[in-house]
Amino acid sequence: MDFLNLFSAETDILSILRNIDSFVWGPPLLLFLVGTGVYLTLSLGFIQVFRLPLALRYVISPEPSDNDNAGDISSFAALTTALAATIGTGNIVGVATAIKAGGPGALFWMWLAAFFGMATKYAECMLAVKYRTVDENGQMAGGPMHYITNGLSDKFYSRPLAVFFAFCGIGVAFFGIGIFPQVNAIADSAAITLNVPPFYTAVVITVLVAMVTIGGIRSISKVAQVVVPFMAIAYVLGCLLIIATNASALPSTISLIINSAFTPTAAAGGFLGSTMILAVQMGIARGVFSNESGLGSAPIAAAAARIKEPAKQGLISMTGTFFDTIILCTMTGIVLVMTGSWTSEYEGAYMTSYAFSTGLESIGIYIVGIGLMFFAFTTILGWNYYGERCVEFLVGVRGIMPYRIIYIALVGGGVYLTLDTIWILADIVNGLMVIPNLIAILALRKIISHETRKYFDGLKEEKDSY
Repeated sequence: MDFLNLFSAETDILSILRNIDSFVWGPPLLLFLVGTGVYLTLSLGFIQVFRLPLALRYVISPEPSDNDNAGDISSFAALTTALAATIGTGNIVGVATAIKAGGPGALFWMWLAAFFGMATKYAECMLAVKYRTVDENGQMAGGPMHYITNGLSDKFYSRPLAVFFAFCGIGVAFFGIGIFPQVNAIADSAAITLNVPPFYTAVVITVLVAMVTIGGIRSISKVAQVVVPFMAIAYVLGCLLIIATNASALPSTISLIINSAFTPTAAAGGFLGSTMILAVQMGIARGVFSNESGLGSAPIAAAAARIKEPAKQGLISMTGTFFDTIILCTMTGIVLVMTGSWTSEYEGAYMTSYAFSTGLESIGIYIVGIGLMFFAFTTILGWNYYGERCVEFLVGVRGIMPYRIIYIALVGGGVYLTLDTIWILADIVNGLMVIPNLIAILALRKIISHETRKYFDGLKEEKDSY
């Protein structure tokens, strides 16, 4: 009887969380998020298209003189730290859960959100460098809470809005992207790939996270610069191998993704069917979970970069959304649809592992399993830093160490939560974090346009002088 009551209580809580999630990620927030990206895309002259080659050049061939500027880490380290926090379960498990609930069409809406999200990512990371400050420990402190208070200092709502963002940031670090989905994904991957019980996985992750995060941003960035590029390349190569061996199915796969974006998808096998609205909702929500454009997290890492020009860091950070969603999520989504695993009875990491084992047999399981473990681990590290900066904003540097201890203590708990509960909680806190950030970006739209024009005018003058 007690067990039945406990099960009923858990079901009721899950139902309440689903209702909250549907409300938070309803049409108003979806329009606000995509609409902000559309506005910035138009006002900045399609910066994510015409300036992407320049942005990629900055990433591939950084200028040595940038290291002479104020900051804690290099621009590349700031980008990889941001990518460490974004490339993770969103790219492997998030895409799977989006397609499982919204059908193949959800991937199209992830693409759309990412395209416009690149302009949003540029704007928020540019503002982070422009309005960053130095904390009591001599470290750079920046992000939405700082450009809200410093950029909108004459607005009566700036302080409450910044505080709300900081609280939401801590919530996402603890209960959203930061810990629970990542630890749960690592535990699932370790069980699938290496047959390791969840308890031992939790212990190992907790110890490793403690060893790295106590060292702060420099320690985190050192790990990110090595792990992120290596694992991303290995994962993409695995995806490309599956796509190449099933090249004849690629046209029908793309056709199904696009058609399903605008029409309901019928039930098939383990897929229960989906409406167009659900495809839109899942695609955009999981897209934000994946690339974090508009969420306000990447600007916190961008603010630590050793760089002088805010617009330049905005361009470098903008490539994060390109790498994360346009490349990695696309690879995962195509593999899931192409192999037919989206209609299987599997969910989350198991669904992606099934797709890779179908495409590459036994080696596919290891590519997903090991890749997911590394991706999720670096995400935990990156979000530890984001939450830390939010704590520093609220209570000062004295709160950093207690925060780190709590964060490390929570790491082991993610293995015991159900997949549904984890992702719904993550969606809710992510959505709440988006709101104050987008308000600030739109309120500072004239500053964004001015800084952008000034930077590119300077590049033109420099080029004309030669």
